[in-house]
Amino acid sequence: MGSDQVTSHGAQPIKSTVPLTEETEARLSDVGEAEILVGIPSYNNVDTIGHVVRAVSAGLAKYFPGRRAVLVNSDGGSSDGTSEAVSQAIVDYGALLISDQQSPLQKIITPYHGIPGKGSAFRTIFEIARRVNAKACAVVDSDLRSITPEWIELLLRPILEEGYDYVAPYYLRHKYDGTITNSIVYPLTRTLYGQRIRQPIGGDFGFSGQLTEHYLDQHVWESDVARFGIDIWMTTEAVASGARVCQSFLGAKIHNPKDPSSDLSAMLMQVLGAVFALMESHHGVWSGVQGSNAVKLYGFQYEVGVEPINVNVDRMIALFRQGLADLAPIWEQALGKETVAKLSPLSSASISDFRISDDLWVRVVYEAALAYHQRRMPREHLIKSLTPLYLGRTATFVLETQGLTTMEAEKRIEQLCGVFESSKPYLVERWTPEPR
Repeated sequence: MGSDQVTSHGAQPIKSTVPLTEETEARLSDVGEAEILVGIPSYNNVDTIGHVVRAVSAGLAKYFPGRRAVLVNSDGGSSDGTSEAVSQAIVDYGALLISDQQSPLQKIITPYHGIPGKGSAFRTIFEIARRVNAKACAVVDSDLRSITPEWIELLLRPILEEGYDYVAPYYLRHKYDGTITNSIVYPLTRTLYGQRIRQPIGGDFGFSGQLTEHYLDQHVWESDVARFGIDIWMTTEAVASGARVCQSFLGAKIHNPKDPSSDLSAMLMQVLGAVFALMESHHGVWSGVQGSNAVKLYGFQYEVGVEPINVNVDRMIALFRQGLADLAPIWEQALGKETVAKLSPLSSASISDFRISDDLWVRVVYEAALAYHQRRMPREHLIKSLTPLYLGRTATFVLETQGLTTMEAEKRIEQLCGVFESSKPYLVERWTPEPR
């Protein structure tokens, strides 16, 4: 990490102790120190977590057999037997052509404290990592069906052997999966911070012990970040703090895909709320960044069969047009009359001619960020009002890429990123000091 960052070796470090249960404290005494820690946050994941634990165990045994490791399950109060599944998950190393470990993998199964959410689970994992003095850590989701032992090597080895502080995941996804990432989060975070991290909210990460210290010392653990926005926060904090970042190719991430037009307001609230809040925190970093740099990608890249995703373009366009009819005064207040005037012709365009251009979409996102910063309206109302606009842009992407492969569609996303970057001076020039 950058030499000017807060680390465990500062002159007067401030340590905030995360409360742990008596049982967890006792387990920590038994475990002592560990070089590697893998954390799995969970809540009622009995159907999948056993597979995740076995994949982690096999990965550690196969790729890091001589290193002392601990697995931490940070649970949010599961009532379905999740903790028992973690405890009972056993790997047949012989069947995997792996020699038996010298000592069994240490497991710590603990509830987390704080406001409900993935971030609070992570905080407990971070604290245990600090307590065992782990050099390299990883966190993986508890509902993964596609995790393999190789994921563990790919998330940890760049930290242990290549000197990286943060490893972001790189998945192959269907071209219509992850549309919030594709149309907003990836282009915007790349433009702001100058690092091309393709999946900044992927969910599975590797990070160094030093970066763990930095995370724990930030004052976000009672905020919405701890409840909702922990993935984008981890990525942004790593880049903004000067950490060395890379990516690892993990193949497909198999989960239950959703139509991009379903259940979106809550997701946009969580993700955009965190992105915009981080823009405020790190204005001093991103305002001086120009262009972007490629980020090292580890792993053998191969073609992966991804699950198909059905999208309903007609419905997305109908919801956009309903928003244009109902929300125009709010959009004018948030985004400006000129921007809304450019959107208005889409109320009557044919489906085949319906397009929110790259230039117009970038203007919408930048104006929304400025409206959030300048508090032009209640922030929750602002972000909720963006859902129909996001659906209109997603419909545009689908219409433009219907006949394209996933790799060809990726080139369209790169073109959008170029417009975000070339238009960045518009955002920088209009970003006024924090209102009193």
